[in-house]
Amino acid sequence: MRFGFIRTEKANYPVPVLCRVLEVSRSGFYAWLSRPASLRSREDARLRVEIRAEHAASRGTYGSPRIQTELGKSGRRVSRKRVARLMVDERIHGQRKRRFRVTTDSRHSLPIAPNLLKREFTTSKPNEVWVADITYIWTWEGWLYLAVVLDLFSRRVIGWSLDSHIDTDLALGALHAALRTRTPEPGAIFHSDRGIQYAAKPFRDTLTAHGLQASMSRKGDCWDNAVAESFFSTLKAECVPVGGYRSRAEARASAPEYIEVFYNCLRVHTTIGGMSPVTFEACAGLELATA
Repeated sequence: MRFGFIRTEKANYPVPVLCRVLEVSRSGFYAWLSRPASLRSREDARLRVEIRAEHAASRGTYGSPRIQTELGKSGRRVSRKRVARLMVDERIHGQRKRRFRVTTDSRHSLPIAPNLLKREFTTSKPNEVWVADITYIWTWEGWLYLAVVLDLFSRRVIGWSLDSHIDTDLALGALHAALRTRTPEPGAIFHSDRGIQYAAKPFRDTLTAHGLQASMSRKGDCWDNAVAESFFSTLKAECVPVGGYRSRAEARASAPEYIEVFYNCLRVHTTIGGMSPVTFEACAGLELATA
């Protein structure tokens, strides 16, 4: 390790000074320098290239667990600790999740549906349980609000809507988008929080018309809708710039592209076997009901 440090810093400091400070001999350093790299070092060098390639392919978002998964798909058997160590050496890391502002307004007198989901976040087939939520996206021109609907089976975003107003039309926009591409199971569950957008009569009527059963989280309990919350946390970490978008137009272009191209089609999910939602649905070999 000391010889490696000297090799790195010899462009900045004289080798004799570095050897004296680190208490090693110059002859030992030069002998080490001329020695061929070990098999382990050569293997690490190849791994570094592959890790950087996977990190770049993930748009700089993957940490060591997902990079290990992607390497495994190409036949690379490597421990997560080794991947993490090499990522530290290369000074690359996954995107860290950020907190986001609560958008739920449950202070209303509209009907509240019972919690039918009860934190059962796995289902055996598509269009059996949908989960929905709304979050904010900051831009330098003001807020944008994003409503989504996810199919719990594959974690795929099957409907979304963006607007500068957080109202029932926003939530309905995401639901209608989902209904344009999917036909839910009769009696399928539609789970959301207690927000006024989901409790409003037009929204409840739309659910009923399409055979969906409304389900709502308990008051103030974000864990009851953990899958939707997790999606928003991932979106904020991997897509939205730390300082926000420069304009609403930039956000309207970026967020949908992230959802449709990267999140649904490319991003691996640990809960569905290290596959993307689209790949998981294809591998399941199930015929998706479509409108």
